Amino acid sequence: MRWGILGAAKIAQTNLAPAIQRARGAEFAALATSSEEKAAPFRALQPGLTLHSSYEALLADPAIDAVYIPLPNHLHVEWSLKALAAGKHVLCEKPLALEAAQIDPLIAARDASGLLCAEGFMVCHHPQWHRVRQLLADGAIGRLQHVDAAFAFNNPDPANIRNRPETGGGAMYDIGVYPCATTRYATGAEPVSVRADLRRENGIDVFGRVWADFDDFTLSFYCGIRMGARQGMVFHGTEGVIEVPFPFNASVAGPAHLLIKRGYDETRIERYEPVDHYQRMIEAFEVSATQGVPFACPLEFSRANQMMINRILAQ
Repeated sequence: MRWGILGAAKIAQTNLAPAIQRARGAEFAALATSSEEKAAPFRALQPGLTLHSSYEALLADPAIDAVYIPLPNHLHVEWSLKALAAGKHVLCEKPLALEAAQIDPLIAARDASGLLCAEGFMVCHHPQWHRVRQLLADGAIGRLQHVDAAFAFNNPDPANIRNRPETGGGAMYDIGVYPCATTRYATGAEPVSVRADLRRENGIDVFGRVWADFDDFTLSFYCGIRMGARQGMVFHGTEGVIEVPFPFNASVAGPAHLLIKRGYDETRIERYEPVDHYQRMIEAFEVSATQGVPFACPLEFSRANQMMINRILAQ
């Protein structure tokens, strides 16, 4: 599968382009940017890279099978639709949309075209999350009662797109999506009610506390983009606890491992070899696109996650 990337975003340079290069059956073939300076590190990674000066030119390139879209949040739906119309499979950076209803046209375009369109929740492709899902389903900690999570880092740069309301900035769109998505992925459940307490600056949310009720358990988490880096997640059941110390970017924050606790004196640690969950996502995407194997996060999953985020931001 020959991939093109729309725009020279940092995450494309540091994570996705290298992941595409490492993925089995994948080739990083084209980049759309008008900046030779921004293109330089991509050319260093792939000397034979085709450089297009516009997004439209890349989408018109018949040699490209799939595109990754790391553009500012408010452009995701527009360019995903254009890519599908051009006959390309689409993997889009999160959040896929700013409103849940914006995903409906993508679902329709996906179904009409027979192409794959999905949101890039790489966490759902990490083996530690496959294991959490299995442990919960097997009743390893009894009946799940509560989930607790935190995700924060410090991003004070006013020019950064995550700090600009016109580009879909804010903590919830950027990192609050992860506690929501991983809770829903691991449990297969959807919230029935949501409450939130948000702190805003210059038109965006920079910190939020969230409480959600599911049918059989509750969730609480906070996220912020004006705080020291921290992440963690805990699943608390009637018979024990599963701790996920580095749930969201284990490759950067620390080595992936789970702690399964029963009582105060029984702790089992499961450790994982370093893996690139972006690479695994690319490989899973290709298998889904070419063989019809279900993708871990279909658009319906993304729509429900965006609905949860919208309910939080409406508070």
